[in-house]
Amino acid sequence: MPNAASSAPTRQRIITAVLQIIGEDGVAAVTNRRIARQAGVSLGSVTYHFETQHDLLRESLLHFVREEARHFTELADQCRTDGIGVEDAASLAGQVACGTALDSAHLAPFELYLHASRDERLRAAAAEAFRAYDRLATRILGALGVPDAERLAATTVAVVMGLQLRRLATGSPAEDLVDALLLLTRGAAAQPAGQDVPA
Repeated sequence: MPNAASSAPTRQRIITAVLQIIGEDGVAAVTNRRIARQAGVSLGSVTYHFETQHDLLRESLLHFVREEARHFTELADQCRTDGIGVEDAASLAGQVACGTALDSAHLAPFELYLHASRDERLRAAAAEAFRAYDRLATRILGALGVPDAERLAATTVAVVMGLQLRRLATGSPAEDLVDALLLLTRGAAAQPAGQDVPA
């Protein structure tokens, strides 16, 4: 039985199926036949919408990042409009992390990032994904009044992604993420703009 919702547009069902397959069995398991079966579409639909496997992988990665960015942009806007402080924002991020299922769809992007290290054709998509995360981190940090938000964005993204990877691999609690974000943002907020945070 297909896992993708049959009411979704065909292209979206294919992308959802690709992310599920990658999360369950890795990039090597992605075949047009398996995608068609998982998505509940014809084999011809897969090749009609995506000419190559590279197109499939690139679009699947970018789709995941866009959805994540949309979700977290709403969080950033809430921080700005509600005047949420650092502690509340870190707690909210922890709640979001706790609410994020440790499922195959969330494992898939990490598989794709690793695959990009071996396939340079995917690196542009991976770089675009990280730029989107950096922009989002800048927005959230700026909303919290953290000085040099843009400069600290990549570090914040690295901390969040590293802890999410750890959580996926070990089942560690989302509270670890809250503690790390508090440590990072408190340290950054305490520094004048342009001054490095002590190691």
